[in-house]
Amino acid sequence: MSAPSLSDAQRVVVKIGSALLVDPDTATLREDWLASVCADIAALRSRGTAVVVVSSGAIALARRQLGLVGARLRLDQKQAAASIGQIRLASAWSTALQAHGLIAGQLLLTPEDTEDRGRHLNARATLNTLLSLGGVPVINENDAIATTEMRFGDNDRLAARVAQMIGADQLVLLSDIDGLYTADPRRDPDAAHLPLIDTVDARIMAMGGAPPAGYSSGGMHTKLLAAQIATRSGAHMAIASGLSPHPLRALSEGGRCSWFLAQTDTGSARKRWIGAHVSVRGTVWIDAGAVTALRRGGSLLPAGVVSVEGRFERGDLVSVRGPDNEEIARGLSEYGAQDAERILGLHSDEIATILGFAGGDALIHRDDLVLHTA
Repeated sequence: MSAPSLSDAQRVVVKIGSALLVDPDTATLREDWLASVCADIAALRSRGTAVVVVSSGAIALARRQLGLVGARLRLDQKQAAASIGQIRLASAWSTALQAHGLIAGQLLLTPEDTEDRGRHLNARATLNTLLSLGGVPVINENDAIATTEMRFGDNDRLAARVAQMIGADQLVLLSDIDGLYTADPRRDPDAAHLPLIDTVDARIMAMGGAPPAGYSSGGMHTKLLAAQIATRSGAHMAIASGLSPHPLRALSEGGRCSWFLAQTDTGSARKRWIGAHVSVRGTVWIDAGAVTALRRGGSLLPAGVVSVEGRFERGDLVSVRGPDNEEIARGLSEYGAQDAERILGLHSDEIATILGFAGGDALIHRDDLVLHTA
């Protein structure tokens, strides 16, 4: 398959990191660069492309103002800085977009807003309405209230969840590097740039590594996690350099980047939501026969389950892993962890005898199961 083109996108989510938007030396907004990005967004909008922005930068904008420079911030200091910096960040986006006749709308999200089905649907409805009215949603994680235990931790994955939420066909991560390499290009002169990646498998994930100093705070590993979420949700994803002005125009004109191809079977909205979940409540290990059955379109029956881990309840999301520990699928369990342990390895017609009730023939029904591409 040939590489996608940003000029063909119907709905695109653009993620922008703090290092691009805020000058690291002066802690001030790079206004000219932001103006160029908004000009690019206006050009996309004139072609009929709906654009959603996921923008970092709130904490970075407030650190110097609050005298919080040089030291590693505590959680409460980050939250205070975010509450001040977010006002400045939203104002900057509103002013820059207004210069092109565009209206900005602000949403602050936490993982619960995407993990909880009801809140997910509410956020999706708000975003769809903003887009239908011609607005440009500008989204950030709600750092002022999010705890360390329940945070995205990076806006790469947040952007991927937003792309899944609105059914975007493309996600663009603007970074300080122009894509994925086989090794760290700053340390290995033989590192090769990968312009097209069809599957984000274990080999590709291993290329993420630990980012050296100077790379975006999220690092390449989080971008690859975002690629897994986005591509499983039916969106192509690009990692492209945002260091120069007009980065989206450059990408539209075929600029150097790495494209990650969407999986062909995007499934229903419910399955996209399942497949893009950030966290799981438990893990179910299955045998080789069950792996084959799932890949043929079957449900996960107790007979193929080898072991269970975690404290999950009926309806919780679990990871399904094969004999080599590779994640095969994710799905909503028909049984809680304790009941699942009692029926693993059994035939479905034995469930009622063991448990005293039958919640279903399958541990995970195929309608609640999202299979990863082999």
